[in-house]
Amino acid sequence: MISAQAWVDARLLWSHHLMHHDPRPCSVAVGLGSHDLGVADTAADLYRRGMMPLIVFTGATSRTTRERMPRGEAVHYRERALELGVPDSAVLVEPRARNTGENIRFSRALLEEAGADISSVLLISKPYEERRAHATARKLWPGVEFVSASSPMTFEEYVASIQDDRLVIDMLVGALQRLMVYPAQGFMIADPVPNEVTAAYERLCRAGFTSRLVAGATETGR
Repeated sequence: MISAQAWVDARLLWSHHLMHHDPRPCSVAVGLGSHDLGVADTAADLYRRGMMPLIVFTGATSRTTRERMPRGEAVHYRERALELGVPDSAVLVEPRARNTGENIRFSRALLEEAGADISSVLLISKPYEERRAHATARKLWPGVEFVSASSPMTFEEYVASIQDDRLVIDMLVGALQRLMVYPAQGFMIADPVPNEVTAAYERLCRAGFTSRLVAGATETGR
């Protein structure tokens, strides 16, 4: 049973993870691999709206996607985007990345090899990964402007789509821990977490929503 306080805290973390950017035209979109085909759906929608001329889908497989996406996350994303009307000529596939840092580094290298002139990137991810992806990209790809985007869903809609309430809260907690510990490890820029969000995170940890935490990490940068 998830308490009323846990739901309040989870909504607070959800709101913090969102960058609240308005989509605008960019040089390219980079769709970060995951279990969520909504990334490909969002990329296709933004392409149809003229927000970018080119899409890079990036991602290999992980323990959570190996069965659902056996050909690799980026490949499945590409197939979904083509089904939704995006032309094959507008899609590049980066099939090796296994974490957010590799998503950014390998996509950057692929675009450089293609000779693409990139000044701005629409960074498309799962909703609760917006802030972490943005902080990672700013660390690893300086001199480029990033605009965050994800499926336009409310917290309640996202929970219903996953059909596992506890897992969603676990993922929100794990994503927030990474925002606090990864800057010191050089994985992303520092993005300070407001005190009320940190307090909500700590309450959720005490309530047992810890399955997605990085073991042995010490939270800093509060």
